[in-house]
Amino acid sequence: MEDIKKLFVAALQSLREREPVIWVTVIASSGSTPRGAGAMMIVRRDGVSLGTIGGGAVEFAAQKRAAELLKLARSESVGYVLNKSDVANLGMVCGGNVTVYFHFLDPADEKALELLDYIVYALGRNENAWLVRRIEAEQVTGMGVYDKSGLHFTDCITEDELKPYLGWNTVLLQGEPGYYIEPLTLEGRVYVFGGGHVAQEVVPLLAHLGFRVVLYEDREQFATKTLFPAAEEIILGSFSEIEKKISITQYDYVVIMTRGHQMDFELLAQTIRTPARYIGCIGSRKKVAAVKEKLAAIGISEEEFLKVNTPIGLEIGAQTPAEIAVSIAAEMIKHRASDR
Repeated sequence: MEDIKKLFVAALQSLREREPVIWVTVIASSGSTPRGAGAMMIVRRDGVSLGTIGGGAVEFAAQKRAAELLKLARSESVGYVLNKSDVANLGMVCGGNVTVYFHFLDPADEKALELLDYIVYALGRNENAWLVRRIEAEQVTGMGVYDKSGLHFTDCITEDELKPYLGWNTVLLQGEPGYYIEPLTLEGRVYVFGGGHVAQEVVPLLAHLGFRVVLYEDREQFATKTLFPAAEEIILGSFSEIEKKISITQYDYVVIMTRGHQMDFELLAQTIRTPARYIGCIGSRKKVAAVKEKLAAIGISEEEFLKVNTPIGLEIGAQTPAEIAVSIAAEMIKHRASDR
């Protein structure tokens, strides 16, 4: 998420400096699962490109075409046939084609400046927001952001027409006009409870993977930006009264990795009946059994306990804090993918 925000900040800064940019986006593919859709980069007139659409020959060709379109001050769609290495770079399942849209952003276009400014604002919030583009004759003829307050900067599609396609994945609606709908940011944070060695590995990894991470600690020396520069927020508070600091929603993840059984028990007792989309707790099987017994004593049923992923992480034989962080991140990616 942070990388995408940096991309739009850079584009906005270029326009404010009166320099045009080409905004390059993979909007569709054929012959394979379109996991590459939504990949983007910007290309400036000085030849510098930021972001990526997967690398390889397609990206090289796209950079070259973007430089030409900057001179022409023009937007266009281009189809590329993928070779095997390009398929791998774009994260796709098998061969096929991709459609790349080159969007010329003119610094004289005040509406484009306002739109980019709003996108940067949206990316800084913990709220759902989607980018919507109307495409006619292979040109974007309307573009806006849809969030909880409605569709901004365009009336190119009605809310009723749009709502069925608002989700985790990018959507290309074929037709004339066609529509490209892309999630910018979706609600949900990962609350990591405990700031020990594993947390210090897992927080930056989850942030890099696009999770919005909040570190919650009860020790002041561990609740610092020095230890957790990648955390979106750091909360210092009691583990026994988390409701005073946070409210866990159906969009949120809970990762429990404190320094003791009692703290893990207290946190599970408070979070297990929340609508959290994922709850994970670190620990050995012996520790898990002991915590489960204590939870049963306060009325937590076997069925309720099944909601907890514990021991947390996929079984990959992890030993070190860094390896354990990878196993946790992998399980969370799997869970996030299943929601999609």
